[in-house]
Amino acid sequence: MKKIAIVAGGDSSEYEVSLRSAQGIWTFLDHNKYETSIIVIRGTDWKMVQYDGKNYDMDRTWPVDRHDFSVVKDGVKHSFDFAYIIIHGTPGENGILQGYFDMIGMPYSCCGVLAAALTCSKFTCNRYLSTFGIPVAKSILLPVGEEVDTEACIEQLGLPVFVKPNAGGSSYATTKVKTPEQLQPAIAAAKREATGEVIIEQFMQGTEVTCGCYTSRDGLRALPVTEVVSKKEFFDVDAKYNGAVEEITPARISDEMTQKVQTLTKRIYGYVGAKGIIRVDYIIIDDTPHLLEVNTTPGMTATSFIPQEVRAAGLDISDVMDDVIAFGTKG
Repeated sequence: MKKIAIVAGGDSSEYEVSLRSAQGIWTFLDHNKYETSIIVIRGTDWKMVQYDGKNYDMDRTWPVDRHDFSVVKDGVKHSFDFAYIIIHGTPGENGILQGYFDMIGMPYSCCGVLAAALTCSKFTCNRYLSTFGIPVAKSILLPVGEEVDTEACIEQLGLPVFVKPNAGGSSYATTKVKTPEQLQPAIAAAKREATGEVIIEQFMQGTEVTCGCYTSRDGLRALPVTEVVSKKEFFDVDAKYNGAVEEITPARISDEMTQKVQTLTKRIYGYVGAKGIIRVDYIIIDDTPHLLEVNTTPGMTATSFIPQEVRAAGLDISDVMDDVIAFGTKG
């Protein structure tokens, strides 16, 4: 059987989310086809963790030899044929881990170094995709060490605005700023997350949707569109992980709009050089999808968007996993 390493953890606020996604991937894989292990990474601590299909046993771990990504367990060396990267944030979503796997020749599940680095920077990715005519929100990037004048920012973008880490995820340290007094505290909070870069985006009012896409044995496939209706001010951490949201798949939009979103998602997949499964988020304004962001390592718990969309498409998630492994990036 092919030996699969599900690589989880990472060095961002999404560490626990990643561990939950790893459990999802474990469940989705066909264990009659694959011998599956979970590798948890945090800083320089790389280890294989005992997992029984339900719970992690963090007291039973085995170190990873980073020279060849192998593990010695009970005196036997275990190597892997494929790495399923499910780290949200650094080092699994920004190209760092992909570069390592490229160097040792390990095939993996998602896009390569360039596409990962590009899509991890919200500002850079959106500016790049806007050159292809894709509508995006007006925004300001604050590199590390730079400040912005409140009055000048509001004059350029208006209110409300969203302030968030440029390389963050899961809406951590993201604030909807509705008054001038809220701007600088929101920027300070976003600076403490991820790389310290901050993006300030103009508010877009419309219908929020998301669409998954992956390379299947039949070619590039866009999944059914999901409508996101948050019970909070926006789709924040609480809405994402504590049920304060209504997720409607398929979305309550016309067939024509669904086709438009799916076609645009396929185009974006090609423009960024994606591999494996991605998810693209939009706001539909006046019958036009406006890009929010591209996620090349989307959440994969049982209730995440991608599994919902796979079910709505009438597909078997284990077949989708087979395709991801078959068409993954070659190390």
